[in-house]
Amino acid sequence: MKHSRRTGDFMLRCYECALYDKVEESVAICIMCGKGICMEHAHRIDLPIWEGGYPTPVKVMKKGLPRFVCSECGNILMPGSCE
Repeated sequence: MKHSRRTGDFMLRCYECALYDKVEESVAICIMCGKGICMEHAHRIDLPIWEGGYPTPVKVMKKGLPRFVCSECGNILMPGSCE
């Protein structure tokens, strides 16, 4: 955590930017690993939502559930898509 220049509050820094000694505020948390990620490193994925009863879902809904992942986890989920 670092003291924010804007409001005087503490901010969560982007993990990937911090690796390169850059200070950037996080705008999201990766749903897989929990790293703080900035706008540059945040990648949106839409998880499928299934509709139907137990035990077998009937169909996939048209709109997925939006979630954010870091570059590393995004490349594990969808290889080559989060460069």
